[in-house]
Amino acid sequence: MHRNGLCAIGALCLSLSASAQTEADLDSLYIAEVENVKAKDKVLHAEPLYIDLIRDLGSRKGEREWNLGFGLTDNIGYDSYQMLVEYEFAPIDRLGFEVEVPVTVFAQQKGAAEVQRPPDRVESLKTAAQWSFFVSEKAKTSLALGYINEILLPHQGTPSGKVITGNVFNPFLVAAKRWGDNFHTLIYTGPHIERDRHTGSTHQRFDINTSVHYMIPNTRNFIGVETNKSLEGNDFDMVLRPQMRLGIAENFLVGIVTGIPVDRENERFSMFTRLIWEPGHNKARH
Repeated sequence: MHRNGLCAIGALCLSLSASAQTEADLDSLYIAEVENVKAKDKVLHAEPLYIDLIRDLGSRKGEREWNLGFGLTDNIGYDSYQMLVEYEFAPIDRLGFEVEVPVTVFAQQKGAAEVQRPPDRVESLKTAAQWSFFVSEKAKTSLALGYINEILLPHQGTPSGKVITGNVFNPFLVAAKRWGDNFHTLIYTGPHIERDRHTGSTHQRFDINTSVHYMIPNTRNFIGVETNKSLEGNDFDMVLRPQMRLGIAENFLVGIVTGIPVDRENERFSMFTRLIWEPGHNKARH
């Protein structure tokens, strides 16, 4: 081979090596923007989009976030349209709070008059707290405990005079780990206990939500799948939710989720979109 050819190959190898090194360096710099600041440890984790967290794991004082959610579920006999408004904030390091109001509107499907359409309603007032009790940048792992309290609100068909129809109690545990720079796993699990104030009856199930994501290097974008599982007596339900998150601007992201039921009798496919706005976003945050 001519000397010029050898030089060209050598230059190409050096260029590819430099390009790979640059990409790796950029990715490391992006992670460092979250983790290597003069504050308590915080690990960059990919947060699931359907059953999301109360606040970032290892949240830092002053972080806040607005979410708008829009969903469509194809049930047997009727469709349901979900909307939610959600506000998250961290008053101190590692402690996050959330307030959420979900609304559901139903539409009867043609030819399904035998299936009773539920009444439209403002579902509840949800308040929640989450405390990250273990955060290790070295192990790329975070653990948190949380609690969601949901005050169920009346709707058409509720006995008159009832301002509150029930309560939902939902303590939970979150465990998350990043593998290398780009792969993320998370488990979110706990009991879901609903008490009807009218009848005094209690309804219980146990939820296990797991997720795996790949975060695109040097971006906040990711692709992955969230798996929502629930156990209720001898009944087991599972929904796969492939999803992606796209950064539209410095402090604005869009999440898109598809729901595919694996073993659910009354629900078919669903779609969900989450709009995420972080006012006052800076590079030291997620």
